Amino acid sequence: MAAAIVAAATARGATITTAESCTGGMVAAAITDIAGSSAVFERGFVTYSNVAKTEMLGVAPSTLDAHGAVSEEVCREMAEGARQEAGATLAIAISGIAGPGGSEYKPEGRVCFGIATAAGVHTETVEYGAPGRAEVRRQATRHALDMVRDALDRL
Repeated sequence: MAAAIVAAATARGATITTAESCTGGMVAAAITDIAGSSAVFERGFVTYSNVAKTEMLGVAPSTLDAHGAVSEEVCREMAEGARQEAGATLAIAISGIAGPGGSEYKPEGRVCFGIATAAGVHTETVEYGAPGRAEVRRQATRHALDMVRDALDRL
């Protein structure tokens, strides 16, 4: 998957950046594992804390207060901020509850995604259930890579 992303981005002259919370840089690592990725991967932001989301990506404290870090609203602002800060063609953002834990309102395994391009931002939420922290992170990384590939196909 990551090799196809690097090839597609290279062919389109596109650049990619990541803004990751629960995946802790796993999406960036998957892309940069591919030889030649330096031509298309601009930078990655690991913004695990709310302070990092605000300081590095410009997520509004009011958005965090109103919706919480694990929300499509925050992922929208993360993706927009990462794209702007990096000057990239597209940005993927991820925030979720990998576990263990969660709450009645935000259960373990809930992961929100946002992808920003010049055409705008698309957000979505996936409920992975509680297969364990490592598995939620693995599945979220895979989903994020799918979103990047699909966005590149639309450029």
